[in-house]
Amino acid sequence: MPVKESSDELNPAVAVPATEIAPAKRRTAADYLALAIATCGVGYFPIAPGTLGSLVGVAIYLPLEYGTRQLLAKIPALVLPMDTPVLAIKSLVILGLTLIGIWAASRVEARLRIKDPGIVVIDEVAGQMIALLSVPAFFPGWLPVLSAFLLFRLFDIWKPYPIRRLESLESGLGIMADDVVAGVYAFIVNCLLISVYVLLMK
Repeated sequence: MPVKESSDELNPAVAVPATEIAPAKRRTAADYLALAIATCGVGYFPIAPGTLGSLVGVAIYLPLEYGTRQLLAKIPALVLPMDTPVLAIKSLVILGLTLIGIWAASRVEARLRIKDPGIVVIDEVAGQMIALLSVPAFFPGWLPVLSAFLLFRLFDIWKPYPIRRLESLESGLGIMADDVVAGVYAFIVNCLLISVYVLLMK
């Protein structure tokens, strides 16, 4: 019986029926592309690949945040508040990454004949970036980034309702969906923590 793996180091592998995994086909260039996207360069690391995937999410998000603000600052005709177009661009990038991740994870799962392969960390990347949307531009320092990282790892490993149930969704959708919701949970809690901190510091 095939095994359902997990890139979350605290969640053990479990057996799943073979019918839940699409049959493997001959490997193509698209398979290699999907593998590169799904693993994000760290999926094969033997220790804590999920945590490394989250760090990749941080490494993508922070330059995206800074670069987008620098680019938009050069547009004198921009009348919207800076945060509005920056948030729109970041959200579109995360949406695109999530959709590509569903495709890549589905293809890798079918090729390897493993349910939710542990080497797939694109889900952690997307989920972590969602959590980082909670970090306000006006907040100096690294504390809100660290709390967003830790909260996402907590929810991704803990998997409160309905995160664990989402893993049962078909193929790449199930791989991505639970981390997306974990990212949303982390986003909400981090927003609350930052709000409380700002209020107390006034």
